[in-house]
Amino acid sequence: MKGDAALLKQAAAYRAVEFVESGMIIGLGHGSTALYALRRIAELVSRHTLEDILAIPCSLQVEHEARTRGIPLTTFDEYTRIDLTIDGADEVDPDLNLIKGGGGAMLREKIVAQASAREIIVVDESKLTPSLGTLSPVPVEVLPFGFNVETRFIEQLGAAVKVRKTLEGSPFLTDQGNLILDCTFGPIPDPPHLAAMLSERAGIVEHGLFINIATDVIVAGSKGIRHLVRSGELPA
Repeated sequence: MKGDAALLKQAAAYRAVEFVESGMIIGLGHGSTALYALRRIAELVSRHTLEDILAIPCSLQVEHEARTRGIPLTTFDEYTRIDLTIDGADEVDPDLNLIKGGGGAMLREKIVAQASAREIIVVDESKLTPSLGTLSPVPVEVLPFGFNVETRFIEQLGAAVKVRKTLEGSPFLTDQGNLILDCTFGPIPDPPHLAAMLSERAGIVEHGLFINIATDVIVAGSKGIRHLVRSGELPA
């Protein structure tokens, strides 16, 4: 099954890369699915099929991978608008709202996404859900100072909250040096309302609810590839 899932992710990522054009400023997402896109872009750059592109990575890990593979990089100091970003998601609902942050990079991912004219999300069909929260917890990035205050607040909203740990058992730290709370709400009846409540808290740096941000979702499944957009579904 894992091999099948990997092939589906790769197929979706390669389809998304078809929208990248020479001369673009692109965003490079974080995570296993986005990594397939990064590697495909690097391949096309090395062949000179894609030329004069510049990329802004969503994490230090992605930055290292892009540099290693020869993708030219830039920063928001040089460009404040991105033509197209390719990223993955942990969960996608029928309105193309997302849960992201399983890899711990949702703050930078959201900054890049909000600066993008087009945000293409690539997933396999197992990530589609009728309601956000059905499959995944909502990651919430919090300042270490007072994180227990935010833990209590989120618990009062009805979630079971765990501090994310590394495999060694120490607290997981984001690229910004913050903690992540994995918050299991179950199916969320009103994701925009929950997102707004979390965003109001001073100690919450960012959360993994991406509301009205994805412009496209490319889904790979056993019956092929589907291209979903906010106005409906396009043929692959």
